[in-house]
Amino acid sequence: MVGFVIVSHSRKLAEGVVELAKMMAPDVPQVAAGGLEDGSFGTSFERILEAVNEIYSEDGVIVLMDLGSAVMTTEMVLEALDGQKLAMADCPLVEGAVVAAVNAAGGMSFEEILKDLEKVRDMKKLS
Repeated sequence: MVGFVIVSHSRKLAEGVVELAKMMAPDVPQVAAGGLEDGSFGTSFERILEAVNEIYSEDGVIVLMDLGSAVMTTEMVLEALDGQKLAMADCPLVEGAVVAAVNAAGGMSFEEILKDLEKVRDMKKLS
């Protein structure tokens, strides 16, 4: 099953997003990689790398990020793990995490989930 890493500058935010997505899809591998090792705000190459390695399988891992340096740091992790089935999703963090987890629980493939997350990126909340 495809797994997901949630990267945020805030440990609590990343953990909260995982908690919410797990309510909808409890069996899907999901790990939070938020904040720095000392608990302060920021993004950590090591925390993201550990999270990816914790849930990695041949089905792949998709990483969802909040903003700015979370994207940059995640790009560095993916470069370091070149050759593995990994991707970053360009979508809203919370909505994307929930949709991705539900899709994985429903048996969608890595590629199908990434394609579906493109729709989430453009989804309007209000008409």
